[in-house]
Amino acid sequence: MRGGSLLELQSILYGYRVASEIYGPEAETDFEHQGPFAAWLWPRLGMRYGSPRGWAAEITKAAEAAGRPAMDLFFDLLDEFKAEHSPKAR
Repeated sequence: MRGGSLLELQSILYGYRVASEIYGPEAETDFEHQGPFAAWLWPRLGMRYGSPRGWAAEITKAAEAAGRPAMDLFFDLLDEFKAEHSPKAR
């Protein structure tokens, strides 16, 4: 991915989902604009409500505030999300 942009990653994931709707089989992902990952993320970032800017923009903003690469923060958060939502965690 050019420059490691989370906005580009979000666009790729959205494009994949749209293409799967058109060409099948329809893919289910956790990365919809207000999907499971976003719903989990908002309180994790201290937000009471979902962001209209989307998860990629909010993670990028949080990473800049923390002085770290956005892609690193994304994968740290993704690991936490997966650990909490794995069948073993339930």
